[in-house]
Amino acid sequence: MMLFTDGSVSTQTGIGFGAFVAVGKTDNSLDDIAGRIQVKRFDCTSSTRLELETLLWALSEIRASEVAIYTDSQNIQSLLERRAVLEKRNYHTKSGKLHQHAELYKAFFARVDRIDFRVIKVSGHSPNSMMSRTDRIFSLVDKASRNALRAYYARTNHFAGR
Repeated sequence: MMLFTDGSVSTQTGIGFGAFVAVGKTDNSLDDIAGRIQVKRFDCTSSTRLELETLLWALSEIRASEVAIYTDSQNIQSLLERRAVLEKRNYHTKSGKLHQHAELYKAFFARVDRIDFRVIKVSGHSPNSMMSRTDRIFSLVDKASRNALRAYYARTNHFAGR
């Protein structure tokens, strides 16, 4: 199974929307895939936090033993490389402070330890003429999160930020 995740957050308010879609090998229609994208609001978040919250939410919603995770989050990609150091330091920084995302990192590692997974970094925001099918699916998820954030602020008459 392929899992596409993305998020969009207003840094001014800390409100963000995460989006994901799970795509199987037999899914052909982009319209069908777009219709299955799920979106969720997260409060008191940041871009880094939102990417992790969205991925954890998505992983809790799907049932698969093998998952290819598609994301544009450098943090999620680098977590796997940073795991040994994070665990060795018990999720504390070099200065001894507990890392601000320690609980999310622990939850991420606990979740991915139970599945066969790989993280694939997508570049996002490619020109349409250069987009692969994977890029197009990721673009749908990216647009869903951005549109949800914009719609929320349009309804509440607030400035959305990005």
